[in-house]
Amino acid sequence: MRNPYIYIAIMAGVSYLIRTLPLTLIRKEIKSPFIRSFLYYVPYVTLAVMTFPAITEATNNPIAGVLALIVGIILSWCGRSLFTVAVLSCLTVFIAELIL
Repeated sequence: MRNPYIYIAIMAGVSYLIRTLPLTLIRKEIKSPFIRSFLYYVPYVTLAVMTFPAITEATNNPIAGVLALIVGIILSWCGRSLFTVAVLSCLTVFIAELIL
């Protein structure tokens, strides 16, 4: 049997390095527009990668998830608040699962 503490120590080390290496290696302001743009969008891409697969897999019927995604995109495009988008997307799933 393997020791789980070894895995936890490796995970902690990797997490620590990911957070500290940029602080120690990059001392000057980043002036490259490409790198600045890349770093700006990283949190949004990470959130999207974690969220989009769950949208269709979290429901009993994938069609309900897709309908909620469409409603969420339309409401977001129209400038609605995050709370409004979340509530109406959840209602869309609820109603779609009742109908389907």
